[in-house]
Amino acid sequence: MPGLIGKKIGMTSVFSADGKNLPCTVIEAGPCVVTQIRTVEKDGYAAVQLAYDEISEKHASAPLKGHFEKAGTTPKRKLVEFKADFAQDLKLGDVLTVADIFTNVEFVDVVGTSKGRGFQGVVKRHGFQGVGGATHGQHNRLRHPGSLGACAWPSRVFPGTRMGGHMGNERVKVFNLAVIKVIPENNLLVVKGSVPGAKGSYVMLED
Repeated sequence: MPGLIGKKIGMTSVFSADGKNLPCTVIEAGPCVVTQIRTVEKDGYAAVQLAYDEISEKHASAPLKGHFEKAGTTPKRKLVEFKADFAQDLKLGDVLTVADIFTNVEFVDVVGTSKGRGFQGVVKRHGFQGVGGATHGQHNRLRHPGSLGACAWPSRVFPGTRMGGHMGNERVKVFNLAVIKVIPENNLLVVKGSVPGAKGSYVMLED
């Protein structure tokens, strides 16, 4: 099984064996319920669908209620598919916990949605210098981008030119975060470093 669904609890710090203070993120990982199993014969690929985080019956749609009843579980808020070649070893209704998946794992990949920053200019979004040297068509506007391209030919702005725009609120994957501690009694996983998203946001953990 390659991963679990979790929720970002927040950040803290722990001391390593050699006395270094390590910044860490605490993640509530699972328990997750198997709600669907994809097979190559039926679906064209092998995967397992996991559900996480309880919700009340009134907040689940009728199709989802039937979906969860088929798996023999209560309605859940978050559904995620993980590719798995050995999904046939699982069955509907199985519960997967952090102890089952990450007990002997040293590194994990974490997928989350970054914090939304709204519409931002080029200084914050792309790290432009701003006032700097007043050249390249920018002499009296402190945080503007300046010249955007050629004026004679081809007389247009090329696609991909860095400008102001929507920043954040996008899928981000962080690779190879060291697992500092697994706390199975509380379904907690402590990883070294930062994880994308705000407190309480959902994350996907992959081995």
